[in-house]
Amino acid sequence: MRRKIIAGNWKMNKTTAQAAEFAKDMAARVGDKADVVFCVPFTSLAAVVAAVDGTNVSVGAQNMHFEESGAFTGEISASMLKGLGVKYVIIGHSERRALFAETDCMINKKTKAALANGLVPIVCVGETLAQRELGVTIEHVRMQVKAAFDGITATDAARVVVAYEPIWAIGTGVTASASQAEEACAAVRAVICEIYDNHVADVIRIQYGGSVTADNAAELFGQPNIDGGLVGGASIKADFDRITNYGN
Repeated sequence: MRRKIIAGNWKMNKTTAQAAEFAKDMAARVGDKADVVFCVPFTSLAAVVAAVDGTNVSVGAQNMHFEESGAFTGEISASMLKGLGVKYVIIGHSERRALFAETDCMINKKTKAALANGLVPIVCVGETLAQRELGVTIEHVRMQVKAAFDGITATDAARVVVAYEPIWAIGTGVTASASQAEEACAAVRAVICEIYDNHVADVIRIQYGGSVTADNAAELFGQPNIDGGLVGGASIKADFDRITNYGN
C-alpha cells in the first residue's frame, strides 16, 4: 500500500524564529500515520531542518529554479536546497503559475532538476472554476501531467508526488467533494499509467489540496486514489496535527 504523505505549504508566513518554534512543537505532535513535510519559506529552511531533526517530519521548499547556477537574481537552485538538508520541493503551484507566469515547460525543467539532485518534487496540477464549469477538468489535468512528466524516466517518475489542487478551492474555504477529488486523482493515475505502466501508476503518490481541514481530512484521504494532502492555510494552525492523524 502507498504510504500517505501530508505536506504543509506555509506560503509567505512566519519569521525564522516563529517557524523554528512552530516546527519543533508541531513535529512532536504529528504522529507517524503518514509522511509529513513542512514546506517553508527559503529564509526558514535551515532553521526548520534543525528544528525537526530526528522526528517524522521532512522539510520542503516552495519553489526552485531549474538552472544549477547563474545570473538569476533572487533564485535558489536544487543543489542549494539539497545542501540545506531539504528533501522535497513544490513545483508548479497555481500561485506560481498565475502570479509569476510559470509555464508547463518551466515546470518540466524544474521537475527534472529536482530529480537530478535527489529531491522529491511535489508537482501541482489543477483547474480553474471556469474550466470546471466548462467540463474540461480532466482534459486540463491530463495535459498538465503529460507536460510535467515529459522526458522523465519511469524510475524517476515513481519518485514524484503529484498534488491535485483545484484552483477554485485554494484558500477559499470551498473544498472539492470527496467524489470530485477522487475523480481527478484517479484521472492523474490513469494518465501516469498511459505514459509509463501499471507499476509506476500503482506506486506514485497523489495528494489532494484545497481547503483541507481536520474535519474533512479523513473522508478525503480515505478515497482509493488520494494518498494524502497538500495543505495550505491549515498547515500553520495549531491543530495541523489533527490533519496528519486524519481528524483524530
